[in-house]
Amino acid sequence: MKVRIGDGATGDEAEAIANALARHLGTDVNVFVGDGEEAVADAEPPTDTFPLDDDMGPTEREERLREEIADILGGGPEKYKQRLPESGKLFVRDRLDLWFPDGLAFEDGKFANFDSWHENSPEVDEADPNTRLPGDGLLTGAAEFEGRDLHIMANDFTVKAGSMARRGVEKFLRMQQRALKTGKPVLYLMDSSGGRIDQQTGFFANREGIGKYYYNHSMLSGYVPQICVLYGPCIAGAAYTPVFADFTVMVEGMSAMAIASPRMVKMVTGEEISMQDLGGARMHAEESGSADLVARDEAHARELVAQLVTYLPDKAGEKPPRSESKPPRYSPDGIDELIPESPNRPYDAHDLIERVVDAESVFELKPDYGEEIVTAFARIDGRPVGIVANQPTERSGAIFPDAAEKAAEFIWTCDAYEIPLLYLCDTPGFMAGSQVEKDAILEKGKKFIYATSSATVPKQTVIVRKAYGAGIYAMGGPAYDPESVIALPSGEIGIMGPEAAINAVYANKLADIDDPEERARMEDELREEYREDIDAHRMASEVVIDELVPPSTLRDELAARFEFYADVEKSLPDKKHGTVL
Repeated sequence: MKVRIGDGATGDEAEAIANALARHLGTDVNVFVGDGEEAVADAEPPTDTFPLDDDMGPTEREERLREEIADILGGGPEKYKQRLPESGKLFVRDRLDLWFPDGLAFEDGKFANFDSWHENSPEVDEADPNTRLPGDGLLTGAAEFEGRDLHIMANDFTVKAGSMARRGVEKFLRMQQRALKTGKPVLYLMDSSGGRIDQQTGFFANREGIGKYYYNHSMLSGYVPQICVLYGPCIAGAAYTPVFADFTVMVEGMSAMAIASPRMVKMVTGEEISMQDLGGARMHAEESGSADLVARDEAHARELVAQLVTYLPDKAGEKPPRSESKPPRYSPDGIDELIPESPNRPYDAHDLIERVVDAESVFELKPDYGEEIVTAFARIDGRPVGIVANQPTERSGAIFPDAAEKAAEFIWTCDAYEIPLLYLCDTPGFMAGSQVEKDAILEKGKKFIYATSSATVPKQTVIVRKAYGAGIYAMGGPAYDPESVIALPSGEIGIMGPEAAINAVYANKLADIDDPEERARMEDELREEYREDIDAHRMASEVVIDELVPPSTLRDELAARFEFYADVEKSLPDKKHGTVL
């Protein structure tokens, strides 16, 4: 390489320029001064730099970085770590070891807020959590879980009670945005007291602040599975992540979520209440319906999620994973004997389900909420299905507001993730009365019917026994575009049951009969006539239903139909979206 410099340069200057350029550019350099024809200085690149020696290793610079990382991994002040066992909690790094024994694939943002707390690290005051904020109290990254790649977020409760502030919020948002790009599931391990009020100007109302969490949750909803596990009292803003997630797991005696803390509730309303009574696991599992599952402890929470993901695809548009087929836990031969002839006698829907699906495949969600309906994932011949079954042991399987809402949300989720639906119908219909009207039976019943109407996954409906009133509409009846409606010989479809129908139509006629025996005989006669009118045989004769099947063949019948219709394509009218929520 030839370089020409000005006339005034000295030989020493020319030599310095030649050496510098040769070292920097890695090539021979010839330096000419002015218009001279002979090079004043020549230089070659140094030969002692490359190749590198094989015995080279980390310098003090890398060692210093490793020490900084180790310091960050240690979390917040030691005294807060020592308090965790009192609540049955693991330190967040130990929690990640439980979930991911092989470690994370990678972590983002370890050094978040590093400058503000670490520049004087030798003087960190262990008594003042404001002086130690590693990772800004929130961890994000990626990992493999049960053979599935997913994005993760976890709060560090030793850092200001897992509270959220500017840098942690930024990490959270980046993780969500990456999930939108990758189409991989998201796991939230929540243990947060909410936003740091004293730092709110940095993250609360900003366009890229905490409010964007819920925007991103909404964009991810139905696109990739979002699973949230709660490990502590998640208050205010932190409480929205679990309710936005597709599936929420709470830990008994440890988890809680509420719009405000008990102290704030007392200040606003005067009510004194404990955190568990306000928003504990049992309350949300039994009364609000916000908890899908309740775990005994941290290890059990992981087991539940490990089961859950086996029914889910990585993202919308993909089929859920299929497994090896297993025979059912109990023989299908017992189905007919299980179903009482009288429509008013109870039996447990779980016993019916266990005679239809693969053994050990039932995974029930919200078992303690809206108990008149069972919502569960299961497998038939190895294929994941979502089951919506009326529960005759609970108020005869009548549909109450909570049960309707629970079923609607479950159907909506199954449809989002391509999980076929199986309806096991045995209901007297939607419940009537002043209290259920106050509890919005019409509004929540409408959501149930809307979800069934809008689902485009394959649907199979079984008329197990009674299918009265609008219950048959919500439970995937003939008008709701199921691939099949089949019935057992115990099945009945009618506006109402025999007793109610006789009272509604023949009350005056019966009242005119003075002889009690004659009246009873007439009631029996009218009842039998009505039951013949609504019997499944008549419905099959008129092709209202597709087939009447022997109960012992029900599993095989369903397996064949789900297989045949696995790739059915259904569409909705071209519109932006419906107005029913």
